[in-house]
Amino acid sequence: MGDEFYAIIKLTSGEEILSLVSIDENDGDPLLLLQNPITMKVYNTHHGMHIKVKSWIEMSSDDIFIIKPDRIITMTETTDDKLIDIYTSYINDEEDDDDVIGSYNPSNKKESGPTRPSKKMGYISSVEDARKRLEDIFNNSIES
Repeated sequence: MGDEFYAIIKLTSGEEILSLVSIDENDGDPLLLLQNPITMKVYNTHHGMHIKVKSWIEMSSDDIFIIKPDRIITMTETTDDKLIDIYTSYINDEEDDDDVIGSYNPSNKKESGPTRPSKKMGYISSVEDARKRLEDIFNNSIES
């Protein structure tokens, strides 16, 4: 088995996946071993470029997949730290099965990303308090 590297792979199906890849020679035929492959969807907004990440094969409990080279259009090794961080963050986040949306800024200017709640970010009010305040505001606007 060869060295492991991060690669972006374009498949004949049109899918683009990012994975930790190693190349294995099986009786002279090369096979690609993909570890935890993910798909990426790029969204451009006025806040920047965002990447939606999800598992390549969502219903599988396996994390290693084998692909034959005839199913690949092209493959490129990536050393982009931000993409690798998004990948490893998604793979290491075993508690949350929802999609992860990360931000990617290829120019390495001011980077923005999802705001993660911290302990300092408390609740403004409870649902009951907020409901009461909104009802009071609504009732006062009707009376005026």
